[in-house]
Amino acid sequence: MSNYELVCGLETHIELSTKTKIFCSCTTEFGGDPNTHCCPVCIGLPGTLPKLNKKVVEYAIMAGLATNCEISPISKMDRKNYVYPDLPKAYQISQYDMPLCKNGYVELSNGRKVRILRIHIEEDAGKLVHQRGSTYVDYNRGGVPLIEIVTEPDIRSIDEAREYLEKLQLIMRFIGISDCKMQEGSLRCDVNISVRPQGTEAFGTRTEIKNMNSFTHMAKAMEYEVNRQIDLVQSGEKVVQETRRYNEEDDCTESMRGKEDAHDYRYFREPDLVTIQVSDEMVARLREKLPEPPHQKQERYMAEYGIPEADAQQLIKYRSISEYFETAIDGVQNPKVVANCMIGQIFSRLEGDSAKESFQVNVTPENLNALVKLLDEGKIKMNLLKATLEKMLDTGKAPKELISEADMGGVDTDALKAACEQAIASNPNAVSDYLSGKEKALKAILGAVMKATRGRADAVEAEKLLITLIQK
Repeated sequence: MSNYELVCGLETHIELSTKTKIFCSCTTEFGGDPNTHCCPVCIGLPGTLPKLNKKVVEYAIMAGLATNCEISPISKMDRKNYVYPDLPKAYQISQYDMPLCKNGYVELSNGRKVRILRIHIEEDAGKLVHQRGSTYVDYNRGGVPLIEIVTEPDIRSIDEAREYLEKLQLIMRFIGISDCKMQEGSLRCDVNISVRPQGTEAFGTRTEIKNMNSFTHMAKAMEYEVNRQIDLVQSGEKVVQETRRYNEEDDCTESMRGKEDAHDYRYFREPDLVTIQVSDEMVARLREKLPEPPHQKQERYMAEYGIPEADAQQLIKYRSISEYFETAIDGVQNPKVVANCMIGQIFSRLEGDSAKESFQVNVTPENLNALVKLLDEGKIKMNLLKATLEKMLDTGKAPKELISEADMGGVDTDALKAACEQAIASNPNAVSDYLSGKEKALKAILGAVMKATRGRADAVEAEKLLITLIQK
């Protein structure tokens, strides 16, 4: 590919987390028996009229603000006409020439700004289910509100495409308008891709890879498609403008149909819905609701609290986690201790991203804060903090219920020496192993000291003293 350049733009469909659909009061809840989350409006029965869900407009504006878009004071809904079994009306209510948001961008780590041409609202289609040679239609998803985020062809590598989509997913989750679960179809991406000789300005003929629902599959599909197009160009053949799908089993893209242009859809204004007017006051109110952008939050954690980049990325992956962290660090001397407790012990109790997203744990951020402050005040040592946190995770109790005044008293020098001497005397084999060069054996002796002192000893001091006593 060294002599050719990838040119790519993405069309990302994101299902919004409203409780009801875009034009009716049916639930948007994922799953359910087929065709049970439907009504006459969803399935397009004659005589039904849509009514626009205001929350959909608000969420779309929030998405636009979070991606540096201009918000249109006037926009409208349009009919996009096409015939397919998952679309019972034979048209989709969408937006065409007057979208809610336009002219935004998402900045990548290399400084490139991927320009966002538009963000518009529309209804989702139903779902086709292929079983044993038959095709069934489930309209539960039909009418679920979507935003479609369309970029300019600014992406120049597979890594850039992945980073853009990951950042978009993070932003949308963070502002609370979508869970962006690719495995459930609430974030799907169409990849428009072409190649051109390095150094040229004219675009090549593009193809579109439809409905990518995983980062891994998107990367594999793009790699295959780039190589396919380069082979065609080098052999003197033409790339055909078409829509393709990714075949997971064969790891290739396959032709689905010729690629439509806008005029093929015969767009015209939706006659059953009024113009959408967005006031400056509404935009200001929604801007006020937006949280600190996740990338800014990550940079602040690294700069102000000394959190390593990898840890900061985990702390801002979901808004619930960052809010927990910021409550737990209130007034503590070293926020890194809180971060380590969360990423180490607390995360280990959570299975999968869904658990991290909800972040329902037995330890409240206020109780973690109280525990770390005991460390700050010198009342407990790190080993006792960790042991207590495990008990808190098991029981949900506050630190004061699990740590007695005696536990917070520490261990004086004479008592620590006595405990070390006793541990050495009780573990002759470990002492022998340590003296023969097996440094890990010292941990067993140290464990005996910590057990004898109920975790109140300073582990670093105890280890130094053990080494001194053993080498006498």
